[in-house]
Amino acid sequence: MSLPLQATQAAGQTDPDLAAARSGSVLALLGHLGVLQFSGEDAGTFLQGQLSCDVAEVGLRSSSYGAYCSPKGRMLANFLLWREETGFHMVLSRDIAPSVHKQLSKFVMRAKVKVSDCSDTIVMAGAAGPKAARALQEVFSDFPKQPNQVSRQAGVGTVIHVKDGRFILALTPSSADVLRQRLANSLVPVKASAWRWLDIRNGVPLVSAATQDQLVPQMANFELLGGINFQKGCYTGQEVVARMQHLGKLKRRMFLANVSSEAQAGDPLYSEDLGDQASLAVSAAGPRLPERVLSGHYSASGRFPQNLYLRSPLTTWAVPASQSH
Repeated sequence: MSLPLQATQAAGQTDPDLAAARSGSVLALLGHLGVLQFSGEDAGTFLQGQLSCDVAEVGLRSSSYGAYCSPKGRMLANFLLWREETGFHMVLSRDIAPSVHKQLSKFVMRAKVKVSDCSDTIVMAGAAGPKAARALQEVFSDFPKQPNQVSRQAGVGTVIHVKDGRFILALTPSSADVLRQRLANSLVPVKASAWRWLDIRNGVPLVSAATQDQLVPQMANFELLGGINFQKGCYTGQEVVARMQHLGKLKRRMFLANVSSEAQAGDPLYSEDLGDQASLAVSAAGPRLPERVLSGHYSASGRFPQNLYLRSPLTTWAVPASQSH
């Protein structure tokens, strides 16, 4: 899913990492992401009762987006899930990995499941652009050619082909630097902020500490990414999520905005069209990069607001939104 945006001459365009991500092929180390591992013979059954995706469909060759929700149906985390021989791996925002680890561990009880935080032992990276697939094929002999497919290379790690055509890499620490050097002639090294910008342009939200427990998955368009399975059985928050899908009236959707101020994830944004109803900045790439994804209210006409404002106790900035439905 790619969100359209009118071209603008924003200050962030001069950022070299952003320029590389816009027009070239890049490799980024994703230090903002953490990894939880779920091992043990009951791991699949345990996760099936906790997560919005169909864990039973996640095998050694596949992956899935998903959400972990509160009983009220609001996302405590969203993630990419895949399976290794050692168990299931969940990549999520690193700043919430400890709290999600603690929360999920409460429900293990007598199940044969071990929840581990592997954020310091698995190095996450991302590759994107027209040269990415060919470059990675030289490293991973069994390369995933279709979206959601997963493959692995002994001594290197795992590569996941995500839906928007990019690739997520879960690497061993010893292989991460070697891989960057090996791919340097094909893929430009960029900061994680450029990868977050690519996430935003492709409509991929990231729940962080600033936005935890604030959004039902549909408010972040997460069902459009395949992050919710409406045919599976019960999971935490399922009743609210299903009711919103089949019986409720969704008043907020995620949309793309180009902002001139440094609005960050979790900031409320306002519009004259909507009175005191606030939109929520879901994701921001970085202070110098312009685009954000917002979960905002529809106006009375069914359109998203054209002018947004970031309020603080001292200052109000004009924030133009350049895209509407």
